[in-house]
Amino acid sequence: MEMPMEQKKATPKVERKKGGFRTMPFIIANETFEKVANVGLHVNMILYLLQEYNFDPATGAIIVFLWNALSNFIPMIGAFVSDSWLGRFRVIALGTIIDLVGLVVLWLTAIIRRARPECHNDEACANPTALQLLFLFSSLALMALGAGGIRPCTLAFTADQISNPENPKNERTMKSFFNWYYVSVGVSVAISVIFIVYIQVKAGWAIGFGIPVGLMSFSTMMFFLGSSLYVKVKPNRSLLTSFAQVTAAAWKNRHLSLPPTNSDTWYFHNDSILVQPTDKVRFLNKACILKNREKDLDSDGMPTDPWSVCTVRQVEELKAIIKVFPIWSTSIIFATTISQQSFSVVQARTMNRVVFHTDIPSTSFTVCIIITLTIWVAIYDRLLVPLFPKGRALSVKQRMGIGIFISCLATAMAAWVERKRRDEAIREGFIDNPKGVVNMSALWLVPQYCLYGLAEGLNIIGQIEFYYSQFPRAMSSIAITLCTFSFGVGNLVGSLIVKVVNDGTGKGGKVRWLASNINRGHYDYYYALLLVLSLVNLLCFLAFSAAYGSTQDIKNWDQDFAPEKEIDNK
Repeated sequence: MEMPMEQKKATPKVERKKGGFRTMPFIIANETFEKVANVGLHVNMILYLLQEYNFDPATGAIIVFLWNALSNFIPMIGAFVSDSWLGRFRVIALGTIIDLVGLVVLWLTAIIRRARPECHNDEACANPTALQLLFLFSSLALMALGAGGIRPCTLAFTADQISNPENPKNERTMKSFFNWYYVSVGVSVAISVIFIVYIQVKAGWAIGFGIPVGLMSFSTMMFFLGSSLYVKVKPNRSLLTSFAQVTAAAWKNRHLSLPPTNSDTWYFHNDSILVQPTDKVRFLNKACILKNREKDLDSDGMPTDPWSVCTVRQVEELKAIIKVFPIWSTSIIFATTISQQSFSVVQARTMNRVVFHTDIPSTSFTVCIIITLTIWVAIYDRLLVPLFPKGRALSVKQRMGIGIFISCLATAMAAWVERKRRDEAIREGFIDNPKGVVNMSALWLVPQYCLYGLAEGLNIIGQIEFYYSQFPRAMSSIAITLCTFSFGVGNLVGSLIVKVVNDGTGKGGKVRWLASNINRGHYDYYYALLLVLSLVNLLCFLAFSAAYGSTQDIKNWDQDFAPEKEIDNK
């Protein structure tokens, strides 16, 4: 039987000479060195803003929040561009180059003295000028734009190289791949947090920013060296146009009654494997109703007006976005709570950071998050999963829920540790000396970091698997980017919370919770507020998860044609 036009468009043609595990050194090298170059900057940027641009902690935290938000918002645009127009390879290539340019501009802010405000020991430090801020923010914007090309596509692009639906063990291979891919990213982050941050603190910003430039240059070179070996899946159509067509068709047909259940003769499916829409978001089902076959379809069996009649597959693709939205929304507060490392860094600066006779930079303690995440993935993937009966391991929704619960415990721990640190600072007479180091080890911060790492290992990897399983291959970049996008919204919400708390608690001349003097402020109250939000978020997740129901409505979007891939050899 001849394959219908829709499946031909959605089906890539395979060329077995390309892809496979031999492409991994080039892709993983690109991903690893990109992460090593960039993550340490995100962790340490709060210190750069405080020390070199003279911002107060709240303002610096807001800037970091907004930068992180932008770095996580743009990938959603990159995902649509990738899946609809340019393809993953081209979007990653553009993002890599733009990211490198952004790193170079940031490096120049550390090299050129006039790029930063003047500060003399015997007088107050000047505020940054508009031109200096423009120079700094342009570097951050370029790096965020580069992240918009790299983050949404790299995981999906790597999956394109190794996915082989003809292999009966492909599903298990892909699940394991998601776990260990996240671990490889975690190891890169750990290296960046430990070594890059240490170099920036000890050797200065010029050298500390110069090394990431060198690493990113090597990352770019490695990615392009493997170009001839990659499977490059071409985009099929504009997803935004497809979504708009479904919405328009459903609205035009809003007065029609839905056909009887289990009746596929009234729906336009173009001989696709998806012959009947699911019962969820039933209003959109009206977009694929055939009112009159002779009028609605042309001689080739295609819609005469694609804005009046859509395929079942188009309807289900839009539904996939809508159905996951409630569960996705719970990841926003989760992202907000685990992105609070800027304030943890400020806390660590006032604590005893000597460990094994070595003065550890305040930002390096966050590596405990990555270490915990890595250990958890290793234990779960290699020890726990084999112990479960086949198919009885923790579901993705269970892992996501447990992750949110553990993040609540971590936030409670953060509030308790800060209360203890503040009380100790007051007892030692540092109430008006925010730079005084209290007789309390910074290792007290480690438990909350470990809990955050465990929460991330459960929730974030669970999110990636959940979205990837609920979307067709043609939308895999968008599916994976939903997780990143939630971090963008979470950081935006985080900056809003900081702004509201800082302004609201300072009314009437009162000391702000997030005051520049951390010993007079009440950062513990701020963490308590996040704990309340996290508990409410957990209840919302449980309700939305129950309402979502089965994750097996569509078991395999591409069952009829998954083995084939269209290769772009350009």
